[in-house]
Amino acid sequence: MQHDPIVAVEDAIRACQLILEFTGGMKEAEYCADLKTKAAVEREFEIIGEAERIDNWKEIIGFRNVIAHSYDVVEDEIVWDSIQRNIPVLLEQLKNINK
Repeated sequence: MQHDPIVAVEDAIRACQLILEFTGGMKEAEYCADLKTKAAVEREFEIIGEAERIDNWKEIIGFRNVIAHSYDVVEDEIVWDSIQRNIPVLLEQLKNINK
């Protein structure tokens, strides 16, 4: 079954929003110690990786694949850095695509 690109972008927007909501007000150490939040955030990154109409799509897919298939080597610090630096920018890009 093929993904609808418009729905995938809408899902990615929601995933970015949820990541920011889940981690809002947290410090990196709190994130690293919170198994539920880490699991939820990693799931949302998987959803983001399904949206193909994004800048840096190949990098996002690669990150998604590590989370989905190599979960035992995911480094919390890298995920945290991506949340802080990339998710706000990506969210704006996705909103512009979805206009």
